[in-house]
Amino acid sequence: MLNKALITKKVQEYIKDNLKSDLPSLILKGSPFEGISVQELAVQIKGAQIALKKFPLFSENDNIIYPPKLNLEQTSSQITAEYKATLLKGKSGIDLTAGLGIDTYFISQNFESFDYCEMNTDLAEIAEHNFRELKADNIQVFQTDSLERLNNNPHTYDWIYCDPARRDDKGGKVYKLEDCLPDIPSNLDLLFSKSDQILLKTSPILDLTAGLRELTCVKEIHIVAVRNEVKEILWILESNFSGTPAVKTLNFEQQNQQIFSGEFDDSQASSEYGLTENYLYEPNSSLMKSGMFNQLSQKTHTKKLHPHSHLYTSNTIVDFPGRIFEITEVLDYNPSYLKKRLKSKKANITTRNFGESVEQLRKRFKVKDGGNDYIFFTTDLNEYRKVIFCKKFTPTT
Repeated sequence: MLNKALITKKVQEYIKDNLKSDLPSLILKGSPFEGISVQELAVQIKGAQIALKKFPLFSENDNIIYPPKLNLEQTSSQITAEYKATLLKGKSGIDLTAGLGIDTYFISQNFESFDYCEMNTDLAEIAEHNFRELKADNIQVFQTDSLERLNNNPHTYDWIYCDPARRDDKGGKVYKLEDCLPDIPSNLDLLFSKSDQILLKTSPILDLTAGLRELTCVKEIHIVAVRNEVKEILWILESNFSGTPAVKTLNFEQQNQQIFSGEFDDSQASSEYGLTENYLYEPNSSLMKSGMFNQLSQKTHTKKLHPHSHLYTSNTIVDFPGRIFEITEVLDYNPSYLKKRLKSKKANITTRNFGESVEQLRKRFKVKDGGNDYIFFTTDLNEYRKVIFCKKFTPTT
């Protein structure tokens, strides 16, 4: 049951005043408010702390209620929810597994009406309250099994959105789509009878080929990373589509977005290969997840150092979806010389197609982590092991 006393002015001021407090110490002091437990206060304080970073729009409203930490960890961030909202629009839509409703809220802004479905009674009640506070009057909340609603409701939608739960009955993580709840592959006929367009969010570690084996009519795959960490994979399914899926990779950095688009079948493209030139390029995590390594070489006009290194080079600087470095020196891998050269040096080490780990190399050459120098240990086109010394490239404009 939602405790409305949590949104009174005094309670909200208490939450704000204690955002930086030590929660265990605060809990020991007990609750200063009648009718509100200290555990309820702790949940709200923790929720407000997470919201500041993860979905700041919600934190700007004093009357927002937060669920326990586990539910907040499982929900989308504002940056990824806002991106999903750019992909969907229409008169009516539905979120089959809405949870706290972050995705629902942002996506619904592109629709005249939007249905929220959630089986967890507490989450549905919290979401309904928050939607009212955010003036999201076009959202209808249904505390129900979404597949049952689709089955028993004649209404059709312009878009269906779903983020299947990736935990089994015992709380363990699952990765196959057929093991998630709801089981999307087994219910695609039902979903397509209600909408021609589906957006599916899946785990960032789901293998793309495995996903395509379980799904049909996949028109687009979007791989979304935030600060070089893949957060989610989005699948756009369109009724009767049978072509090769388009793939779009995005990496949201603090000041910019790195975007690269291509097709799932990378074998139709071919990379150019070459030895190190003036600049070294390391693809971001969303590009690495996509596997579009040949298309990346073609479209950026860069050369790969080796078929299995996934490092690229060029003589002149190019726009590239990843980290860019200026090469200062390239050496053959000579352990005896490197022990003298690198002893007690501070540098950032990366290995690609080298056969030894970063930890092994740090221990062998006594290199400390950090600093402004970057060292890549890799194998070149001629199968020689190389050590590439770099500085991170900073644009002059």
